[in-house]
Amino acid sequence: MWESFKRFFEEHVSARAAEDSGETRDHALKLAASALLFEVVRADGQVTAEELTVMRTAIQGTFGFSREESEELVRLGEAEARKATSLYEFTRLVDQGFSAEQKKRVVELLWLVAFADGKKDPEEEHLVRKIAGLLHVPHPDFIDAKIRARSESGLEPPRG
Repeated sequence: MWESFKRFFEEHVSARAAEDSGETRDHALKLAASALLFEVVRADGQVTAEELTVMRTAIQGTFGFSREESEELVRLGEAEARKATSLYEFTRLVDQGFSAEQKKRVVELLWLVAFADGKKDPEEEHLVRKIAGLLHVPHPDFIDAKIRARSESGLEPPRG
């Protein structure tokens, strides 16, 4: 199953990368960021409808993917929910290709996905922290992204 996700990624990224256009590079970066979103969806071992909806909305709204492309990424990601993957190929592309502000936005989207089911799981938080570190997002930006996502998701901060 991981092979089907990898094949989709390669077909949409590698084939277009050969063209070496700015549009191709942009598309590859969006695909890599989308893959990171799914990693958070599956981080706690439970793929919920709410998380998939937030992921799909983020892919379509933020990255401008078509409904068909976003549906295909979600479908392939669901099939891979139980398999281990490496974040490196995705984080490397995003880290090298996105501006600091774009990377901060990716972290915010990761938090939105993490908060989509109404709670903050330790596994999801750990993964978002790990990805933010691999993207070299400064800690104050990481915290700001978390606060903004929490506010947008309606999840109340812990008291006490």
